[in-house]
Amino acid sequence: MTKRIRRPRILAIDDVPTNLQVLVAALALEFDVQIAISGAMGLALARKQPPDLILLDVMMPEMDGFEVCRRLRAEPALCSTPVIFITAMSDTEAELTGLTLGAVDYLSKPIKVELAKLRIRNLLEREQLRRRVEEKQAELERLAKFDPLTKLPNRAMLADRMSQALLQTQRRGQKLAVAFLDLDGFKAVNDTHGHEAGDHLLVTLAERMKSALRDGDTLARIGGDEFVAVLADLADVNASAPMLNRLLAAASKPVPFGETMLQVSASLGITFFPQPQEIDAEQLIRQADQAMYQAKQAGKNRFCVFDAEQDRSVRAHHENMQSIERALRQGQFVLEYQPQVNLRDARVVGVEALIRWRHPQRGLLLPAQFLPMVDEHPLAIELGQWVIDTALQQAELWRQAGLVIPISVNIGARHLQHADFVSRLRDSMAAHPALAPCCVELELLESSAMGDLDHVSCVIRDCQQMGIRFALDDFGTGYSSLTYLKQLPVSQIKIDQSFVRDMLGNPTDLAILKSLVGLARDLDIQVMAEGAETVAHTVKLLQMGCELAQGYGIARPMPAAQLPHWLKTWRPHPAWDLNPARTSAGCG
Repeated sequence: MTKRIRRPRILAIDDVPTNLQVLVAALALEFDVQIAISGAMGLALARKQPPDLILLDVMMPEMDGFEVCRRLRAEPALCSTPVIFITAMSDTEAELTGLTLGAVDYLSKPIKVELAKLRIRNLLEREQLRRRVEEKQAELERLAKFDPLTKLPNRAMLADRMSQALLQTQRRGQKLAVAFLDLDGFKAVNDTHGHEAGDHLLVTLAERMKSALRDGDTLARIGGDEFVAVLADLADVNASAPMLNRLLAAASKPVPFGETMLQVSASLGITFFPQPQEIDAEQLIRQADQAMYQAKQAGKNRFCVFDAEQDRSVRAHHENMQSIERALRQGQFVLEYQPQVNLRDARVVGVEALIRWRHPQRGLLLPAQFLPMVDEHPLAIELGQWVIDTALQQAELWRQAGLVIPISVNIGARHLQHADFVSRLRDSMAAHPALAPCCVELELLESSAMGDLDHVSCVIRDCQQMGIRFALDDFGTGYSSLTYLKQLPVSQIKIDQSFVRDMLGNPTDLAILKSLVGLARDLDIQVMAEGAETVAHTVKLLQMGCELAQGYGIARPMPAAQLPHWLKTWRPHPAWDLNPARTSAGCG
């Protein structure tokens, strides 16, 4: 059936209709024409059925055309309706009055019908074009502010609504909640039942969730299966709980789709405004988004409140990682070297490379002040590799200067267990072919081996095949020290400095230290004591049979340039009761 095209409607208002009889008859061939014989009647007809054009006589009793026009322009539904005045006056001032009131044209009596028809036809065409443009603009505005699928506000409209809500909340001294909602299992619905089912689910749940909120609240779809709700006018934070539970219930209710029932749940994060620190709308959304992920990790189908303290911790950690990465790029890290000696014969048996951070504001930072922050970060691998390469480069420089001395490097857990650790170490050694691999020792913290003992054992054996030695560092502090000692093929254990430092005044530490030294002797493994802070410490170590040591009682860590001078000038303490000869170490 062909759809009937509506003809434009013209309302003619004249107290003497015969004045327009000829014109109305001509117009009726292509337009629907109504006639009103007074201003009041014309207004009533226009209100009942707004016309596309009004022909309005100026000179009428009771209410003239100017007054009718004023009243038309005062009514929202009629204010844009085009008006053509019809008059026998030739008064320029009257024409200006009409045009000022909003008339679009004048027709003078007697009316020239064909000319009037042409002008009316052209005016209606322009009016139709104007309305189509306005409709298109309105449609574009809707698309710019509303989600085309769910008809909910989109991100742009959400920003406007939130700006208004934040201002209103501050004025009223109340609370505002921002909730970030993500559907659990929506991807599975799309993958299993298709996008049509997914769209149907989104539309249905959007309607349900919107109904779960109050009239003044906002629910927006900001993408995919993500929604944001803005809950204003809350007396306190607890007032949001009933609405959050209603949102979760609405999202988890089954949705019929053909013969199938679709069902998902929702994870919801929430944050509140105002906060102690100044915060904007976008930051509130990010906070709620972060809390939403906490809800997912906690099991889904629930809501979690944003934890500001945790967020500060996360942001601080991120900033620290950026600072450390920047420090690595800008060459702020340096290595210092602490000598290791045999107390019995006064040989310097090696040096341990220790990283330091020359921080531009905080000065020289020790490893404990920054290394724990990178333990579980990929940056630990890059930093650890820098230490290896820098230490090997320094050993090469010493060798060229005639100083051949073993060097030990600490290896972190993440670095050691990385898939290409052995290959990268092999490449680093190949870059210094003059260095004997036996002059390189890698110190492995007990905690480094906790991830996968079998894998760590394989890594150690692969490195040993290159000639590199391994030591188990901070021995005795882990809960499974003996297990590591049994399964890991290390050539040396380094007793943690906490036992050595306190042994002079703590019988328990002394007993543990003696046991560890005896255990190493029975297993035929070298043992070195860290933390030999005084001469008294070194003497006690010698008495219990521990000959290898390092610590402040021997030498503090020093820059590489100072080590040759220290080797030339260092003298063992007389209390060590040494053999006559004293030589420095070598690697063969």
